[in-house]
Amino acid sequence: MRKLSLLILLLSLIISASSFSSASQNSFTGQTIDVADGDTITVLNQNNESVKIRLAGIDTPEGSQIYGNQATQFTVSKVSGKRVRIFPETIDKYGRTVALVLINGENLNEQIVASGNGWVYRKYCTADYCNDWLKLEKAARDAQIGLWEDKNPQPPWEWRAEHRNGNGSGDNVSVVTSSTAVIAGAGGGVIYHGNVRSHVFHGPSCRDYNCKNCTVRLGSYQEAVGAGYRAHRECVRE
Repeated sequence: MRKLSLLILLLSLIISASSFSSASQNSFTGQTIDVADGDTITVLNQNNESVKIRLAGIDTPEGSQIYGNQATQFTVSKVSGKRVRIFPETIDKYGRTVALVLINGENLNEQIVASGNGWVYRKYCTADYCNDWLKLEKAARDAQIGLWEDKNPQPPWEWRAEHRNGNGSGDNVSVVTSSTAVIAGAGGGVIYHGNVRSHVFHGPSCRDYNCKNCTVRLGSYQEAVGAGYRAHRECVRE
């Protein structure tokens, strides 16, 4: 296991150098000001403008999936509050800059794959380096690290397809809106909304039930606590 992990690290370092060569001309630096989930961050650029970045070529578990919080925390540990270099590739239909991200000499996109916190997004990853990333994914799977501790983890694109509710949001179908103020859970209970930054969860009576970071839907008090969230002390009772 340890040898496999070291092999993954060595392979990722070799791959990193080639990943950025074609995108370097339009690169810019920014200060990370938000991590929405494992594959989406927001940076403040040199013009003091916030730019939402969707990490290119990878896909991480949604917040409501197993390993979703783990993937988010991995990205937080890498970039939260730090300066990063962005290598844009395109703009997606949600207005996000799809990019490679370099932090402290590391390619964050491939580090997420190499650490077992995400998949290569096969539908959209078409660059030459994507074949190398697939090798990193296989190495992580063979080493059974991260989400690969599960023998058959569900890719997020399959999870979204199963849970798509007609809002057409694609990547973030778990995002909640004001129209979901009171929703019955699987057992007839209330759906709680978990804040992915503070890890506090809210009930429908909470003022912050639909806050911008309250994007995780939790079917019961027990599920919320089991997922690592804590109840809002003023408006949630067990």
